[in-house]
Amino acid sequence: MRAPEFWRHDGLWPRLLAPLGGLYARAGRRRRLGGEGFAAAMPVICVGNIVAGGAGKTPVCLAVARHLRERGRQPHFLTRGYGGTEAGPRLVDPVRHPAARVGDEALLLAAEAPTWVARHRPDGAAAAADMGAQVLIMDDGFQNGSLRQDMALVVVDGGYGFGNGRVIPAGPCRESVEEGMARARAMVLIGDDVTGAAALAGGKTVLRARLHPGPEAADLAGVRVVAFAGIGRPEKFFASLRQAGAEVVATHAFADHHPYGRGEMERLRRHAASLGAQLWTTAKDAVRLPPEARAEVRVLTVSLVWDDPAAMDALLTGMVCP
Repeated sequence: MRAPEFWRHDGLWPRLLAPLGGLYARAGRRRRLGGEGFAAAMPVICVGNIVAGGAGKTPVCLAVARHLRERGRQPHFLTRGYGGTEAGPRLVDPVRHPAARVGDEALLLAAEAPTWVARHRPDGAAAAADMGAQVLIMDDGFQNGSLRQDMALVVVDGGYGFGNGRVIPAGPCRESVEEGMARARAMVLIGDDVTGAAALAGGKTVLRARLHPGPEAADLAGVRVVAFAGIGRPEKFFASLRQAGAEVVATHAFADHHPYGRGEMERLRRHAASLGAQLWTTAKDAVRLPPEARAEVRVLTVSLVWDDPAAMDALLTGMVCP
């Protein structure tokens, strides 16, 4: 599913759909208040968001894990495995498990630290504890109350913010911004805050960060590119290619977690060849490509860099770090 354009701004459709948004918010509130949640044997950091769609949660998870490992802690990841068939709890093996089974995010996380897929998150937390996890980083699940969260980080895309601020289906929010930030320990704001999202942090810490392109970006200057992406906001990826100096001659945007078929990839390959261009995509998309197509597609990776690493230290000290 692609987010409708009217989610960005208020108007007639958001106002008409607002009563349904109120029902959605009320149902979510009831689910969250249905119980205290399972208490894991280790601290749980939830990296989630308030809006539906990609805000950059997985890069934040990876950055938090690296931060913890540099300070001598052994983190494990926990994810629902969206887009995969595995119910879990299952320890992800990047060599044996395809994205169709465990989901694309799980494969990216598993390249950094042990990663568990579990639709019932308490089962995943228990399995991670048995394997010696010292800290559990949960990718998504901010609105899921089944597992008690010691710290919740709300990730916000500075270019999108909270859209029109309304709740699904009137807007992109899974709950009201005020209720979500009240439960959060901090907001992680990625990129320039062009929408004023930091002002809605409700007095919570705002950790500012940026996504930096990987070393592959050095190969893009002056190169003709056909870009494709099935992520929350494909236009962010297309913009990153242009910023790296690529001549983006065509773009193809797919729904988040889109599974690529052989025929589809052959059409993309032919399109790029007809334009004398290279095919480029994201790391998240790359793990969903048919194996035979991967050699013909270039991948632009990104990593998250904190503007002030000391602010993350201060947040973790006394909770998950000595």
